[in-house]
Amino acid sequence: MSRSARIARIEYAVPDNVVTNDDFQRTHPEWRMQQVVRKTGVLTRRFAGPDELASDLAFRAATDVLEACPKEEIDGLIFCTQSPDHIMPPNATILQGRLGLPKTVAAFDITLACSGFVYGLAIAKSMIDSMRLRNVLLLCGDTYSKYIHPDDRAALTLFGDGAAAALVKPSTDDSEILDFVLASDGQTGGDKFMIKAGGLRTPRSEATCIGRRDIAGNVRSDDTIYMDGTAVLAFAQREVQPTVEEILRRNELRLADIKLVLFHQASVHALNILNKQLDLAPEQTFSNIAHFGNTVSASLPILLKDAETAGRLDRGDLVLIVGFGVGFSWGACLMRW
Repeated sequence: MSRSARIARIEYAVPDNVVTNDDFQRTHPEWRMQQVVRKTGVLTRRFAGPDELASDLAFRAATDVLEACPKEEIDGLIFCTQSPDHIMPPNATILQGRLGLPKTVAAFDITLACSGFVYGLAIAKSMIDSMRLRNVLLLCGDTYSKYIHPDDRAALTLFGDGAAAALVKPSTDDSEILDFVLASDGQTGGDKFMIKAGGLRTPRSEATCIGRRDIAGNVRSDDTIYMDGTAVLAFAQREVQPTVEEILRRNELRLADIKLVLFHQASVHALNILNKQLDLAPEQTFSNIAHFGNTVSASLPILLKDAETAGRLDRGDLVLIVGFGVGFSWGACLMRW
């Protein structure tokens, strides 16, 4: 028999190193930071230190979550990251050891980006439904700053580093993960947001490290992030609205029934377009991109935690979260908080 699952607790961790737009202006006086802010909406972001990795941030977030659940009761651990410590072994197994979790824990990684939290929730709920697990720790963390060319204005000013941990467990009240819509379009978007070199298809070499300046003045190499911002924005405009409409229709709900609609914090420009497309009321939206930037897989759980802390989410509220990005991959999750 299927049973419902819920998010029992979310915590997050970000690096101590705060990078402001004034910092960028000092190192790149030619950058028009006011114009950058209008497009990104980012005022500050956190960048990990040289020896600070996504797994370290995830460890901190997980340690805080484990204050609400004894370690011996954790039986699932999922780590979503595109910033792994090593190609192998999985970060999840390393974190199982660092956190002192039992050897009976099912631990594995997934490598999604901005849709990763939604996909991870779907997997965690499925494990609770099918495997009768009781407490699944879902970790999401990325340190994209380590993948960005220092002269890539578009990416460097947009992304921030961070990690989040969510405890997913069977529901004992009205709080419940209700439904998902998951999708992907690698044919259209597989090459629009990528790091070309570093895998077996294109190993890193002296040639892949050579930076090239594009028409907008951004410098990128094959082993740093390449992002076709126009294509990514068009993808979000094309796919997010019908995805929201589908999940509402399946659950016989109207948009007015939803307390908050939370989007992956891609950029303020993207958020404004999506809010306008769906004609969302101001009280149905919430954003923290100004303080953290685009934190990739950690974006949605950090946003959920901040919305709750700000008093915008109470237990029993209907909330819809939507992630979209690298791949192209996207997903929506409807839940009762």
